[in-house]
Amino acid sequence: MARASASIEPYVALLRGINVGGRNLLPMAELVELFAAEGCAQVRTYVQSGNVLFRASRPLAARLPGRIAAAVAERKGFAVPVVLRTARELQAVLAGSPFVVRGAAAEALHVLFLAGRPAPARVATLDQGRSPPDEFAVRGREVYLCLPTGVARTKLTNAYFDTRLGTTSTMRNWQTVARLAELALES
Repeated sequence: MARASASIEPYVALLRGINVGGRNLLPMAELVELFAAEGCAQVRTYVQSGNVLFRASRPLAARLPGRIAAAVAERKGFAVPVVLRTARELQAVLAGSPFVVRGAAAEALHVLFLAGRPAPARVATLDQGRSPPDEFAVRGREVYLCLPTGVARTKLTNAYFDTRLGTTSTMRNWQTVARLAELALES
């Protein structure tokens, strides 16, 4: 008896640190090719900073972060973390921000997407007073940020959270998160 094919779902891959400040250049057409070569369907990108929308089975998606990172390293010679979320997970991220409920300005809001769920003991080491007036909240595999003076001035960086939480993160602004969630649902 033949096995039923795996369910195909919409995903978003978030690559960290590409096409920023003229470094780690990776054309989006090449990125689309990498995902298509791995077997992903309906691959497309959003803006030039490493946001890839696609459809794939869960087993394929589970392999993608490592395989895409390895392919980029081989082709381009630099390391790039890859974090995945399903369309449903992105919707939950939009619904989960404690700062939206409080009425924070959308331009102050950002999300750090974590590659893995941090241990509660590691979350407890984070310093809420590290970068006033900036605030953060860790919820599952996301760190919600409210940065009223902007990303350039905060001490709440990827490096800080990666070191303290023992995982890898990539940041997106609230507008990008909302647009990616919308596009993922259309896939």
